Amino acid sequence: MTNKGESEVTKSGDVSEAQRASDDFLVRRRLRDGATKARYQELVIGRPGFLSLVLYETVVTLTSWVPGALGLVLRRYLYPLLLGDVGKKPVFGRNVVLRHPHKIALGDRVIIDDNCLLDAKGANNQGIRIGNDVFLGRNSILSCKDGDIHLEDGVNIGFNSYIFSGSTVKVGRDSLFAAYCYVIGGGHDFEDPEAPVQEQVAVSHGVEIGSNVWLGAGVKVLDGVTVGANTVVGAGAVVSGDLPDRCIAAGLPAKVLRER
Repeated sequence: MTNKGESEVTKSGDVSEAQRASDDFLVRRRLRDGATKARYQELVIGRPGFLSLVLYETVVTLTSWVPGALGLVLRRYLYPLLLGDVGKKPVFGRNVVLRHPHKIALGDRVIIDDNCLLDAKGANNQGIRIGNDVFLGRNSILSCKDGDIHLEDGVNIGFNSYIFSGSTVKVGRDSLFAAYCYVIGGGHDFEDPEAPVQEQVAVSHGVEIGSNVWLGAGVKVLDGVTVGANTVVGAGAVVSGDLPDRCIAAGLPAKVLRER
């Protein structure tokens, strides 16, 4: 039986979403059935080979947990050995977790607070790109599922926030997220009630958030949404449709209250 999401992908001529669904199924199968070392390297490191494994394990084991100034110094000089590109004066807090780190690029003066996760996982994606002077608050997660995440210069992400990308999520320069904000750049088709949702076609239209946007605490931005530049979204709002430039919006779903 062909579900609705799969037929829409076929009609559009873009097979990437259907391919992502099948690839995801194959990855889960390999992770279940493969050898322990191979499973770990595929999920976490993203590169095969003994040297890749040794480098990752050495850096993480020796530095990720170390408290105080010593830990900050160790991670500043050793974490870049794992990453694709790193600018000047990075700061990595304690227990920062990196997955597929060779697909993570950081600009200058990036601060990543304690217990953050940067997961650039994917077979065909570029991964995570973070500009200059970006702050990522404690316990926050950037998670790719064969998608890309791009945070432009000056973005500030509050603690316990979550950004997910199944295709592309872009946050414009100087945007501010308060705590517990979620940006959900993807999901699953659910038209077939007999099939588990996680086994149905993965769908992602992406999210674009303009420059100088302020999301209040607990805002959720759903897949396919564009938030215009210089917009403010009130705490707890669910943004399910596009918002124009220079507006103030709030509610569930979010609606424009007035212009700025």
